[in-house]
Amino acid sequence: MNLNAADISVFLGFFALVIGFSLYKSRKESDSEDYFLAGRGLSWWLIGVSIVAANLSTEQFVGMAGQSAGSIGLAVSGWQLVGAAGIVIIAFTFLPRFLRSGIYTMPEYLEYRYNPAARGIMAFYTMIVYVTVTITAVIYSGGLTLSTIFGLDLTLSVWIIGLIAALYTTWGGLMAVAWADLFMGSALLIGGAATFGLGLHAVGGWTTFVQANSDRLHMVLPASHPDLPWTGVVMGMWIPTLYYCGLNQFIVQRTLAAKSLKQGQLGIVFAAGLWLLVPFVVVMPGIMAQQLYRAQLSTTDQAYPMLIRSLIPQGVRGFMFAAIAGAVISSLASMLNSAATIFTMDLFKRHLHPSASQTTLVTIGRIMTLIFVAVGCWLAPWLALPQFKGVFNFIQEFQGYISPGILAAFVFGFAVPKAPPMAGVAALLVSAPLYGLLQWRMNEVHYLIRMFITFASVIALMGAITAWRPLAEPRVMPEQKDFDMESGGLAKWLGAVVIGLVVAFFVVFW
Repeated sequence: MNLNAADISVFLGFFALVIGFSLYKSRKESDSEDYFLAGRGLSWWLIGVSIVAANLSTEQFVGMAGQSAGSIGLAVSGWQLVGAAGIVIIAFTFLPRFLRSGIYTMPEYLEYRYNPAARGIMAFYTMIVYVTVTITAVIYSGGLTLSTIFGLDLTLSVWIIGLIAALYTTWGGLMAVAWADLFMGSALLIGGAATFGLGLHAVGGWTTFVQANSDRLHMVLPASHPDLPWTGVVMGMWIPTLYYCGLNQFIVQRTLAAKSLKQGQLGIVFAAGLWLLVPFVVVMPGIMAQQLYRAQLSTTDQAYPMLIRSLIPQGVRGFMFAAIAGAVISSLASMLNSAATIFTMDLFKRHLHPSASQTTLVTIGRIMTLIFVAVGCWLAPWLALPQFKGVFNFIQEFQGYISPGILAAFVFGFAVPKAPPMAGVAALLVSAPLYGLLQWRMNEVHYLIRMFITFASVIALMGAITAWRPLAEPRVMPEQKDFDMESGGLAKWLGAVVIGLVVAFFVVFW
């Protein structure tokens, strides 16, 4: 695909505006709370769009669209739709606890609830998964997109993406990321809607599309389906969903930066509402690409990039280039900032340099951001190997090593006040090797069902430990002073609407 002068001008102008504005808005970031949590001053609309921009990356536009073009079809939308319902539940269950305690990170909460060992273990697991799985996968999928659309070398593409994201993340922290997300998230949704419209026109309209793909437009697949059986959805999808929406630092960090509980809850519900667009702006275009360009796809991960390459008219390509590049850069910047936050606050400050000054903490956060992006760019091209079975499958499969144990540690700790520190530590230590054992010995069983077995086993272990040696008195959790903890009635009503729409979508496309 060749870019003309107008395309190049739009692309460069868009990123000059985004980076310049985000750096300007974050120019006063001086201490760790400013750098890592945007001074705890984010409003609901900025939180909502930022969550969407952080979540919707080429991980979805490449991986999820690729799975819809493959054997799964529309059912892959379940990840985002179940996530929309799950994040609403998170807003009224997990979030009040986290904001009341005034934490910076998810591992920090485990120290208050259990002990420092639990915090250190979760921080270590999270760092490993961020660097080797999520950051690497997002960089790879972004590089693959640019490579497919514009003919760039894959290695060159991943380094371009990594360096742009590192630029404003290193300088301005979460405030810069959130304001950049506002532009990139908006461009992403507009670009996705345009692609859906052009694709729908190319296949002959909605009626023709539905008739030609009737076998792919089902949300519920047979229990024998190898990639996404309904048994896996019912038994296990909620585990990575609740972990991702409620305990994953790069998503939750925006809500921890809310100026009040009401603003945080409204922001989450706003994000959930925007997530309902994903079946239309990501998944259905993947099905359209399969219908139109099946013979030209060497891998299903090329479906969405091929649709853009073939349908976007000259003169608009610069904007689409900016939207797609912005998608990966936005998510990557969020992950880098969150990974740097966890390393700095949970490992460096807690274990290596407890008396570190605010200037030192910000400096360490910036250094680790650069290191993480370098490692991710180095690892990313390896994901092109066929044994990883596509980027979306790679991400979901390997999240299984940490999500059941971390979710169990938090949920059991919420529900059972006398659960002792030993129970939390055991959950974190046992989960990864147990899931690895199941993957080795029960590889033919779907990974969502393996996640459920892992989660249930960990909960049983925690219950046994608690029955054997319960706490004499429940832990006293810290409370953030002068923080507005009033919940919002509007957010509850809108959240119920979102959940109702999710149910309706499953019913319509049963």
